[in-house]
Amino acid sequence: MPASKLPKVGTTIFTVMSQLAVEHGAVNLGQGFPDFPVPERLVDALGRAMRAGHNQYPMMTGIPALRQAIAAKTARCHGWRPDPDSEVTVTSGATEAIFDAIHAVVRAGEEVIVLDPCYDCYEPAIELAGARAVHVALDPASFAPDWAAVRAAITPATRMLMINSPHNPSGAMLGDADLRELIAILDGTDILLLSDEVYEHIVFDGARHESVLRHPQLRERAFVVSSFGKTYHCTGWKLGYCIAPPALTAEFRKVHQYNTFCSFNPAQHAFAEMIEQEPEHYEGLGAFYQAKRDRFRERLLATRLKPLAVPGGYFQLVDYSAVSDLGDVDFCRWLTIDKGVTAIPLSPFYETPPAGQRLVRLCFAKNEATMDAAIERLQAL
Repeated sequence: MPASKLPKVGTTIFTVMSQLAVEHGAVNLGQGFPDFPVPERLVDALGRAMRAGHNQYPMMTGIPALRQAIAAKTARCHGWRPDPDSEVTVTSGATEAIFDAIHAVVRAGEEVIVLDPCYDCYEPAIELAGARAVHVALDPASFAPDWAAVRAAITPATRMLMINSPHNPSGAMLGDADLRELIAILDGTDILLLSDEVYEHIVFDGARHESVLRHPQLRERAFVVSSFGKTYHCTGWKLGYCIAPPALTAEFRKVHQYNTFCSFNPAQHAFAEMIEQEPEHYEGLGAFYQAKRDRFRERLLATRLKPLAVPGGYFQLVDYSAVSDLGDVDFCRWLTIDKGVTAIPLSPFYETPPAGQRLVRLCFAKNEATMDAAIERLQAL
């Protein structure tokens, strides 16, 4: 058997912990998926699309109606309208878009800067391209970027920088000042940017999501990735999209067409209708999840777990140091097996986890009964 192309990769921590939750009947607040219904309009639109015969291969780039709806929504949300024909591509989820973007432009021997902790699909895609992930740590308390450290990590081999806001796993968000720092760092370089913005509509406390697309100096060198699954509570539909300037989109589509070629046709028709006819869904998503965040946080305060601030996204980090000195992976196994609640450890999101860090991730994209059942068990810690 030849040597593995991904020797450091095993089964993802999300799969491991979800399987453990099933085996032990635990309340699963680990893997990030909602357990409440998909919007009724979207379900109805999907059924109509299937009955109308939209069940065969759609256009490789995505159906025109959906790309046009994405362009209009982008203009409404971020003040700039991409060209739906040359700058918008529909993909089989954000993970595919991230993979395609990396493989479209990153070559063997090059470097990609990632900010730790980062989502676990980033580095394998980089390694499969024959490149090297260069890890720069975020602040371990605030999860803010150290832009001086990012600048110092740039070498002649740097091909791409990857950012994620709102951030998974912490919920931290990049502000306008961060993007202006990024403009200054990248100015005069050929470094490309991959901006993972899948939680773009889940922002709290009156804040605005600062998309890369708001800044021409950034969007002219960027792949910006979004997710319908996160916005519309249907992660299993696996549909997302990438916005990039025409030259980058042309390269992106070369990979996409030989990776998945196209994506779930009837869902594309359903999303096109949903975006156009019910914009209040994505416009109200922050308030919808903020109510869940606030209720969950209030109830966590009655446990021995200490909740951290959550500016965006649908994950709550908690400090468990008052409960246990176990490392985070062992703590999550113990919490699942002995206490009946499943969380996700933070260490798999790092190349080198901070020494002594005692943080785990809980998902509050759940109905009230699920969260109440989990809180009841957590109060017994």
